[in-house]
Amino acid sequence: MLIFNPDSDPALASQLVRLLDAQAGILEQRRFPDGESYLRVHSDCADQDCVILCNLFHPDERTLRLLFLADTLRDCGARSVGLVTPYLAYMRQDKRFQPGECVSSRPFARLLSGAFDYLVTVDPHLHRYDSLDEIYSIPSRVVQAAPLIAQWIQSHIPNPLLIGPDSESEQWVSHVAELADAPFQVLQKERRGDYDVSVSLPDLGSAAERTPVLVDDIISSGRTMLETIKHLQAAGLPRAVAIGVHGIFAGEAYSQLTEVADVVTTACIPHLSNQIDIAAPIAAAVQQLLTVTARS
Repeated sequence: MLIFNPDSDPALASQLVRLLDAQAGILEQRRFPDGESYLRVHSDCADQDCVILCNLFHPDERTLRLLFLADTLRDCGARSVGLVTPYLAYMRQDKRFQPGECVSSRPFARLLSGAFDYLVTVDPHLHRYDSLDEIYSIPSRVVQAAPLIAQWIQSHIPNPLLIGPDSESEQWVSHVAELADAPFQVLQKERRGDYDVSVSLPDLGSAAERTPVLVDDIISSGRTMLETIKHLQAAGLPRAVAIGVHGIFAGEAYSQLTEVADVVTTACIPHLSNQIDIAAPIAAAVQQLLTVTARS
């Protein structure tokens, strides 16, 4: 097996090379003066299972070269070409809210489905889709972050109280709470714009003495967590811990959050807040999908 890492995470790539008993694929990449990409594969990929690790948290900058690489590997005789993207982009727009809007999750899924034999990701933002199979036509595996987060909470936070930022998070946060053997509360959120969010805090009763642990799948602007922490502080709770599966941290979100909370993320997007490892379940998912594609 060859694992190629064109644009993203050398630490995770090294872990996957070791866990999958693979070799690191060798690439040459540069840009021409006009901005176009040059790409050359130096590894012999003929009759090899090839995996591309590409975090798609800046998808418009990465997708074109990702597709070029997948096509080149296939053209050079790769037996299979799989994609590992711990953060799967373009899942937010899953409905046409206004006339003429692009439901971008669907054309993006068609692009990737046409380029790869399988897909591995971590907790994609499935809101109105029940599964990736609704829009992706290739086999996929979703690595669940909940068990990893629960294990980290049990190891690092005594007496936690899990808090979900809104009703959409209830099913997910309750699952983490069950695995961590901890109580949870879900807040009511009203979003009036990208940076205008309000939340309401229920009566916590005796749970107010516990360490509040805010858990969300994506931390982007951080406004929801900041607003929640403000209410927690007003209620006299201890300093919060904010946990995100995907730490995007747009603008000043990270610095603002670290002023009022301890911030922890999974290693889905490389960041200094990464404390929760994802390599082992990703490697297991790749092995499962290779078995499936080999049989088909």
